[in-house]
Amino acid sequence: MTTMTQPGIIHPTSPASEYDLSGIMGALYGDGILGLKGAFSREWAQHLGEDIAVLYEAALKRPGGAVGRGTNRHYVEIHPETVRGFTELVTHPWVHTVCASVLGPEYKIVEIGFDVPGPGAKDQPWHRDFPVGDETLIGRRLNSLAFNITTVDVEEDMGPFEIAPGTQWDDPSLYDHGMFPPTSLYERYQARAQRKFPKMGDISVRSALTIHRGTANQSQKSRPVLVLGVDAPGAGNHEKHDFQVTRAFYETLPQEVRDHLLCRIVEELEPIVQGHTIEGLMMGDA
Repeated sequence: MTTMTQPGIIHPTSPASEYDLSGIMGALYGDGILGLKGAFSREWAQHLGEDIAVLYEAALKRPGGAVGRGTNRHYVEIHPETVRGFTELVTHPWVHTVCASVLGPEYKIVEIGFDVPGPGAKDQPWHRDFPVGDETLIGRRLNSLAFNITTVDVEEDMGPFEIAPGTQWDDPSLYDHGMFPPTSLYERYQARAQRKFPKMGDISVRSALTIHRGTANQSQKSRPVLVLGVDAPGAGNHEKHDFQVTRAFYETLPQEVRDHLLCRIVEELEPIVQGHTIEGLMMGDA
């Protein structure tokens, strides 16, 4: 059986078919975040980090290649075939189980990219990644998930990710652009805040509506993290992204992956001009 030894962390000791579905649903509808320790090998994470480093350097040199998310922070949307391990990631039994359980069996992968908080990055303002829709605000149903995979062992001074559990259900009527709570609510988030310190090979999943922020990176090291965005049918987040694969790459993918891709199939990859901007993060820090 799957065992729970820490809130929000699953340690698998049995086949994928026996993942605790009630635990998955309870975590994402409750805290809004869930993690799996040791989902991948450290070597797998190291290769991912090497690929991200090359892509990041190239993106910074290309107009529109990276979008600012605050001081010394960038987000880069990428093509799945430019990183090793994409197929292993999206076919991981836990990833599939989480997506199917929360979003339904016809879930769609709509985004892959990475965040890099570099040395000197400051505290971000508390925020959501996009405004909440009626399906969640009124219908109380989550229709999108974001998976995060670190490429480094996160330490206290590296600007760890911070989240305020349970806030995916908060009323956004006072939020700027439906995403940025007023500072008068910060005390609520500080009281609930949890900082996350994943290791290479770990993976987490969250509702991007749960209030969160990146904290100040006081080290001399970057903290790259891969982002995989997944939608329930009709969620519409694909409209913010330019998810593309070449026909040659598409034909190498197993049918179980093709069935869950919402993407453009192209003969040659086209440079991505970053479209998922978050103005409140580009404007400055907390």
